[in-house]
Amino acid sequence: MSVSDQAESGQKTIPAWVVVTALAMVSGLQPLTTDLYLPALPQMQREMSLSPSEAQWTLSVLMLAMGLGQLVWGPVADIIGRRPVLRWGLGLYVLSSLLTTVANDIGLMLVARALQGATLSAAVLCGRAMIRDLYPPEDGARMMAKGMTGLGIIALVGPVVGALTATWFGWRATMSSMVLFGSVALAFIWTHLPETLAPARRQTQLNWLTLVRNWWQIAQHPRFRAHTMLTASTYGGLFVYLAASAFVFIDVLGTSRTAYGAGMSTLSLAYLVGTVVCRKLLPRRGLTGTIKLAGYCSLAGGLALLLVSVAQVTLHWRVSPLSLLPGMWLYAFAHGIHQPCGQTGVVSAFPTQAGAASALSGFILSTTAFAVGALLSWWTALPGWSGTIHPMTLGMALGGALTAWVALGRVQRDGHVVGRAS
Repeated sequence: MSVSDQAESGQKTIPAWVVVTALAMVSGLQPLTTDLYLPALPQMQREMSLSPSEAQWTLSVLMLAMGLGQLVWGPVADIIGRRPVLRWGLGLYVLSSLLTTVANDIGLMLVARALQGATLSAAVLCGRAMIRDLYPPEDGARMMAKGMTGLGIIALVGPVVGALTATWFGWRATMSSMVLFGSVALAFIWTHLPETLAPARRQTQLNWLTLVRNWWQIAQHPRFRAHTMLTASTYGGLFVYLAASAFVFIDVLGTSRTAYGAGMSTLSLAYLVGTVVCRKLLPRRGLTGTIKLAGYCSLAGGLALLLVSVAQVTLHWRVSPLSLLPGMWLYAFAHGIHQPCGQTGVVSAFPTQAGAASALSGFILSTTAFAVGALLSWWTALPGWSGTIHPMTLGMALGGALTAWVALGRVQRDGHVVGRAS
């Protein structure tokens, strides 16, 4: 239901600033949950006597639980609405974040992170679905980009806050920051955001056999497949960075936690610029044209990182942390375009099943990230690869190549949407 349709049906019109702020907050929880503690990850590893690969599982388990959680929350949100799912999800997220602050062994930490992922999934999928509830596809992409700009600001500040917090107060304090932000998001949703899913568009019952059949039908839609492949491939490359960068920059290249956090913030800034450029390009190029431009940037960013690895191996070049940043900036810039466009495209064909489509796409993205994390843990433990930059640089290069292949091929063929804003 578009904003104009809301007025015609008598449903309360939601101010755009409320939608954008809510979307920024619920979407911003994901990078905070994955990024905020990264500067503290080597510190947590040492204090809990973990290997780097074991520490990386705290990120991989979160992503797997996040994917599985969306399969449950998505259909429920299509039946009872977005608002109650957001409230329950955010409330339980705050409680699970409290558990991460007191965990004293890897077993309890993995349980707490899994609970975080399962509850975070409610917020993430409802953020995507409520945009489809309120706007036609290209208007939705612009609103999504605005929300992602807010997410980018959160992600810009998060790594620096995480680094300084870890330096001054320890890694547990970085975990407690998630409790604080989750509580603020819950308070805003509770007091400002009304229900976005009109009663006429809700599903009438929760039948798991029917749901599986619906998911199968959704998965057959060419537009859904194209945009889901896009979001999964671009996030897969980014997840390589999330899982490996703290060890590469801090342990391998000797960067301080504060400098690492500052470097992460420059990537968030590149992502933020990407979301702004996305909004500017959409009216002129449309969804697929905007994605096409970003596809070339993904490829260029991956190639730049590949060249760093090649130069290090063939020329015995001493790698500087600064030499890695240009390729990462390009990748993050492109991700800032792919993410809002892809997430909008995923649900564009399903006005009455946006929750289910969002859930299925989120499950695929999260399980892709989990598989990438598992592969990376194995790769970084291999003799000759452990303690090097190459699993990160080559992994991101592969992510850039796959993203470009999808953006320049599959999306251009199958990813067109209707509903251009007038």
